[in-house]
Amino acid sequence: MTSTIQTEPTTATAGQSAIALVKLTKRFSEDVLAVDDLSLEVEKGMVFGLLGPNGAGKTTALRMLLGLIHPTKGEAYLFGQRIYPGIPVLRRVGSLVEGPGFVPFLSGMDNLKTYWNTGGGRMEDANLGEALELAGLGTAINRKVRTYSKGMTQRLALAQVLLNKPELLVLDEPTIGLDPGEIRDVRDLIRRLAEHGATVLLSSHILVEVEQICTHAAIMNHGRLVATGTVDELIGSSRTVFLEVDDVGRAVKLLQSTTGVSQVEVEPLGISLTLNGIERKDIVTMLVKNGVGIETVASRHRLEDAFLGMVEELPHD
Repeated sequence: MTSTIQTEPTTATAGQSAIALVKLTKRFSEDVLAVDDLSLEVEKGMVFGLLGPNGAGKTTALRMLLGLIHPTKGEAYLFGQRIYPGIPVLRRVGSLVEGPGFVPFLSGMDNLKTYWNTGGGRMEDANLGEALELAGLGTAINRKVRTYSKGMTQRLALAQVLLNKPELLVLDEPTIGLDPGEIRDVRDLIRRLAEHGATVLLSSHILVEVEQICTHAAIMNHGRLVATGTVDELIGSSRTVFLEVDDVGRAVKLLQSTTGVSQVEVEPLGISLTLNGIERKDIVTMLVKNGVGIETVASRHRLEDAFLGMVEELPHD
């Protein structure tokens, strides 16, 4: 499979994008090269997925981007400014990389207030109303955090990073450890954030998550960039489709009786099917006319094929 690596950013072009990594390298020891000469660009307004298996170097790259650790070589830029610890441009960024750390016996609201006040800000200056609306916790915001599910805790963490109304969100594995319903809630929240104009960099090892949320993606393995481009470019043409619907049982019956549809399978988050002689838009029209509401329509499995093919091509040290 041919990788679709785009033109690499340089120090001269870094100011034109929300994120630019230029030949970024992190070596922890002689035997541990976590990130290897990584160059990557994320333009303003993108929902960008950083995809790779556990240990690919994704989190290390994000930590260098945020000034949490120093690169061995190379440079990281945010909105055209070279990153170093504490640089003011980081105030334009909301990040969830280290994992949320809340006080369990305080309410969600009190945790948010404590976080904001600790940073020296006044609550009247916080983007509290919009953060709470987007996070969708409702009255649960007044409950103690120790009573929260993992999904609720993650939504509170996202509300926290939204308090300063960031232009860029950097999220590391935001759905890890969540059940299917919680994954859907967090995924929908990320979509709403993008609709509100935020640029999003999402790190994940879950292929379908990147495929359903992101417009663009990069694939990493062994600390190296394998490929980057739009999700459609990475996937290529696909005849396998994933659907999320409001009535799974009715949708399955309709699909199974539709000419040109085969291999209809129910999965935890929806339905996958293979198209043979029918177009995806015709499937959507048929389901809607028969009273089935559709929440998501996406190409399916092809990103996994692309990922595996590209990873297999990458030489090991």
